[in-house]
Amino acid sequence: MSESVTPAPLPTTPAPLPTARTTDRPFDPPDGLALLRESNPISPLAYPDGHVGWLVTGHALARAVLADPRFSHRAELTHSPLDGTRMGAPQPAPPGIFTSMDPPEHTRYRHLLTGQFTVRRMRRLTGRIQEITAEHLDAMERQGPPVDLVEAFALPIPGLVICELLGVPTIERARFQSDMSKLTSLEVPADEKIAAFGALQAFMLDLVLAKRAEPADDLLSGLVTGTDLTDEELTNIGGVLMGAGFETTANMLALGAYALLRHPDQLAALRADTGLTDKAVEELLRYLSIIPGTVRAALEDVELGGRLVKAGQSVMVSIPAANRDPRHFADPDTLDLHRPATGHVAFGHGIHQCLGQQLARVEMQVGIPTLFARFPTLRLAVSPEEVPLRTDMMIYGVHRLPVTWDR
Repeated sequence: MSESVTPAPLPTTPAPLPTARTTDRPFDPPDGLALLRESNPISPLAYPDGHVGWLVTGHALARAVLADPRFSHRAELTHSPLDGTRMGAPQPAPPGIFTSMDPPEHTRYRHLLTGQFTVRRMRRLTGRIQEITAEHLDAMERQGPPVDLVEAFALPIPGLVICELLGVPTIERARFQSDMSKLTSLEVPADEKIAAFGALQAFMLDLVLAKRAEPADDLLSGLVTGTDLTDEELTNIGGVLMGAGFETTANMLALGAYALLRHPDQLAALRADTGLTDKAVEELLRYLSIIPGTVRAALEDVELGGRLVKAGQSVMVSIPAANRDPRHFADPDTLDLHRPATGHVAFGHGIHQCLGQQLARVEMQVGIPTLFARFPTLRLAVSPEEVPLRTDMMIYGVHRLPVTWDR
């Protein structure tokens, strides 16, 4: 039996969530998270609205919180640790926003959606991902260097794939992308966020009505014809899936490419052995952890890591810190594509684990190795210090990634 470990003394003053990153260490979690994880894997956290809750930085505690039904994901109960992410006071999630609900409502929506992620549809999308990737690499080659890899590669591929999945006309992608960027920015004023949210809802409602009038072979049409969901529910579900399937994957493609360019030994290993692809994708997901975290609210008093979390307190689970925990991952601050990165929480854990994670994996498994195989001499066109980091956004990544290659 292992000896019990007495937690380090608890800080007496709650501090805000560490968010600062530096250009010389663009792939590491914000400064301060590692220190907190090693001294207090659960520590008091000051939320921007004045709430005092908790921050979890340890891997084991993160998985414990995310799997524990005593911690709620209901929108009206949780507080946001990031300033600029709330549009008004916390309210119950509207019908269809299943990501901010608990069972049984969450279970009902999740079951309906799982039935639409069929093997046949995923296989068909895999073929389209390969075609879309090839088309954009062809366009890059025709244009010639230098190019912005975000604009030419990372953004359009998941954008077109999610359009395929939901049956969205590709001509509407640019408008959707603009509004979604406003919602995920930490610096856009609340009134602009509200306007962007309204525009996205109107766009998705029009799409739902079009599918009711003329269903096709896509996920949204399947929900329209195969369930009793209302237009409001379908509109909100569509918006959730569009946002989740676009912004996160786009930033993983861009930041993943950047990480490999900055780690030439790992890129060389991937080029030498395409059998590493699956491991490489899991390791990039772990190492980069572009989502800052997820929040739960205690439904009752819960002892967690030797601390008492009181009913009503919010608990922020830091995904980047948990995925760099040396208690679970050896030498966690090193990018190692040979690592079996099992147990990472980049897609969450428990009943709210990302519904579209397999689709995101396929996009990365196809996109990243194909990019570097097509352009063997691909390299940065600017110094690393000139690559603009998305420190002003909820989802981390790069705003632009100028690259070049030998023609």
